[in-house]
Amino acid sequence: MELRSGLTLRSEPPLGSRRPCGPRAGQCGDTDGVDHISGLPDDLLLQVLVRLRCARAAAHTSLLSRRWRGLWRHLPELSFRGIAPGALETALAQVSRTELRLLDIDVPEHHSYSVAGVGSLLRTAARLAPVVLSLVFRGDMVGRDIPVDLSIFHRATSISLNVTNSVSYLRHTLLAPGGELPVLERLSISGCHMGIIDTGVLFRRCPRLRVLELHRFWHLGKGMVRLHSTTIEELVVASDWWIGGIDIVAPALKKCTMDTCMGKDFNVSFLAPVVKDIHWRCRCAFRNVAISEMWRLHELDLWMEESVCGLDLTIEIRDIPLYDVVRDLKQQIAQLPKFSVLRLHLLTWGHVFGAMVLNLLGFCAGIQSLKLVVPRNESSLLSQHEACPPNCPCDGPENWRNQNISLMALEEIAIENLEGSGHEVDFVKLVFRCAPLMKRMTVKLSPKVLPGDSGYKEICNIFKAKRPSVECYVYSSCGEQVVYA
Repeated sequence: MELRSGLTLRSEPPLGSRRPCGPRAGQCGDTDGVDHISGLPDDLLLQVLVRLRCARAAAHTSLLSRRWRGLWRHLPELSFRGIAPGALETALAQVSRTELRLLDIDVPEHHSYSVAGVGSLLRTAARLAPVVLSLVFRGDMVGRDIPVDLSIFHRATSISLNVTNSVSYLRHTLLAPGGELPVLERLSISGCHMGIIDTGVLFRRCPRLRVLELHRFWHLGKGMVRLHSTTIEELVVASDWWIGGIDIVAPALKKCTMDTCMGKDFNVSFLAPVVKDIHWRCRCAFRNVAISEMWRLHELDLWMEESVCGLDLTIEIRDIPLYDVVRDLKQQIAQLPKFSVLRLHLLTWGHVFGAMVLNLLGFCAGIQSLKLVVPRNESSLLSQHEACPPNCPCDGPENWRNQNISLMALEEIAIENLEGSGHEVDFVKLVFRCAPLMKRMTVKLSPKVLPGDSGYKEICNIFKAKRPSVECYVYSSCGEQVVYA
C-alpha cells in the first residue's frame, strides 16, 4: 500500500477466521469474528496512532495485532516522554520518516547527559527534520557546559529548548558560524547559559522570527538585552539574574513580557509604536535607584491592558547606607512608554511620604489616575526600626505643603490605608489643589481610624468643601461600608 506521504507499507491480510463472542451465536453485535479496525488502510491507522500522542503507546499497539507492528515508525508526529536516553536514541534511529511535523522529547530525571550524548541526540533528531521541535532535559548535564547548535534543524518553524535542572545548564550558542534557520518563526529557550545576547546575529540568520522567549537564563551579567528587529511580534524575557539594560527597537512588536533584575548601571531604551500588551516587572537588585535622599525604588511594574498603560512602583525608605552612585528614577521613567495610570506602594515605616510623592508626580504629570497604597502590616515590625525623629529629612523640603505642580490630566485618585495623620491630610489638600480637573477621589481608611478621630474629621471637611464636580467617597477598612459619600 502506498501512503499519501509516498511511503509504501506491506499490509498483512486480516484474520478471517470466524470466532463466536459467547456461548451462543448472536450475543455480539458483530458475529463474523473479523478485526475490522486492523483491516483499515494504513493512512487511517496512522491517524488513529497519532491521536495517542505517545510514541511508546503507539509502538505497544503491535501487541494487539501483528498488523500494527512497526506502523509507529511512520507517524508524522512523535512524542517521547519518560524514556531513558539510550532507549530514546535507539527509538529515534528506527523512525522511517525523514520529515516530521512534530518531534516532542522529554528526557526524564535521574539520567545524565554528556557533551557527546547531547550532540548525538540532537544529530539523530535533526535527521527527522521536524517542523515543530520541543526538547526538555530534566536530568543532569555531565560537565555542565554543553554547547548546543540549533541550525541543524533547518525545517523547524518552532523550537523550544528547556533545561529544568537548576544545577545544570547548556551553553547555548543558538547557531554555529554560518548556520541559519530560514523558516524559524518561534524560538523558546529556558534554563540555558546565554552569555551576552547578540540578537543582531540571531535575527539576520532567522529572518522570519516572530516570537522570542528567553526564560531562566544565567550569567547574562552586565549585558544588555538588545532587540532590533522588523519581524518580532512577541517578546518574553525572564531571569533572576540582573541585567545591564533593555534596548528595544521593534516596529512590529505587539506583546512584550519581561521579568528582570535591574543592575546598578541599568538603562532603558524602548521603541515599539504598535505594542498593545506590556507586562514588565523589574526588581532593583542593588536598590540604588532613588527618588530623593531617603527613598529608593524596590520594584517597578509596567503594564498595558486594552490600550491603557500603567506603572506600578514599590518604593521604600532606605534602611542601609548606599556606597554606590545613586541613580535618579527620573532617568528610568523618562525612557518608558507613556502611561496614564500610576500606582504607588509605599513602605514608609512611619515616615512622611508627601514630599517624595510630590517630587515623583512632578515628572509623571500626564497621568490620569493615581492610586496610593500604604501597607499597614509593617506596624508589627515598626519597633525594629527607628521612629521618624524630629526634623527628619523625609519631611523636606519644608515648604512642600505649599508647593504647586500641574496635574491637569489627573481625574481620579484613590488612597488606601489612610490613617489621617497630619502629613496625610496635607497631602490630600495638595492634590486637590493641583488637580483642577479631578472627577473622583476615594479613600479607604486604616483599621486604626475611628469616626471621632481628628484626622477623619479633617478629611471629611476637605470633601465637604470640595468642588461640586468631584465625587468623594470614604470607606471603612473592610472596604464595604461607605462612611462618607
